[in-house]
Amino acid sequence: MPTAVSDGVELFYDSDGEGETVAFVGDAGYGAWQWGWQHAAVAGPYESLVMDLRGSGRSDAPAGPYSVETLVDDVVEVLRDAGVRKAHLVGLGLGGLVALETARTTSRVRSLTLCNTASSGADIDPAPLYGAPDDPDALRASLIPALSEEFRTEQPDVVDQIVDWRGMEDAAPDAWAAQTAALANYDAGPLYEVTVPTLVVHGSDDPVWPVEDGRELAEELPKGEFEAVAGARHLAIVEQSRVVNDTLVSFLDSLDD
Repeated sequence: MPTAVSDGVELFYDSDGEGETVAFVGDAGYGAWQWGWQHAAVAGPYESLVMDLRGSGRSDAPAGPYSVETLVDDVVEVLRDAGVRKAHLVGLGLGGLVALETARTTSRVRSLTLCNTASSGADIDPAPLYGAPDDPDALRASLIPALSEEFRTEQPDVVDQIVDWRGMEDAAPDAWAAQTAALANYDAGPLYEVTVPTLVVHGSDDPVWPVEDGRELAEELPKGEFEAVAGARHLAIVEQSRVVNDTLVSFLDSLDD
């Protein structure tokens, strides 16, 4: 599998499909499994590129704390290694902040899709979303704010699979603390400089990243549009994947009009 190197840190990524690149930037703690529902939806008419944040999955986990700016450098190095000049960036949570800052400070971004994120991490407490990967019970408990009770009750096999994936790919406690330090210290400030088309998708019942933050983010972006996903929690990309995927692909297709 390909790896890029950013300031000595090896970063795992993988891609599939052809066409313009859609690059996925994940949330703190989670491995690349989080994009399994979107990867297949865009690979084909687009190239789907999924990376592991430093500290997660098969990427290196150097000592922290990390910063959003460092994670932006990582994204740029992955795109450079993959031969991608510009990409449509899709980010979740912390990954949304990284995607937003990449668009604000580089010329590498064609469009943004920001999922369950905000313009600042200062008031976000991500602790309820984290479970140590060697503790299946903690991983399962940490899915309560991530997935609605209805989803967890109706799709126990999917929940079991997510717990297994998290045990293999998610960040260890020290790496998670390093990642969330980046979240706590970031504020985008005025957003008028981010002029790329932006879709903000947000689960309406996210108890960690409030939906009001997503709506406000879309309103402050010059080319922002907002889509609430009714009843979904933080992992709206999983529990309402069909809705999110249809919305994402429709948005991407519209950019060629």
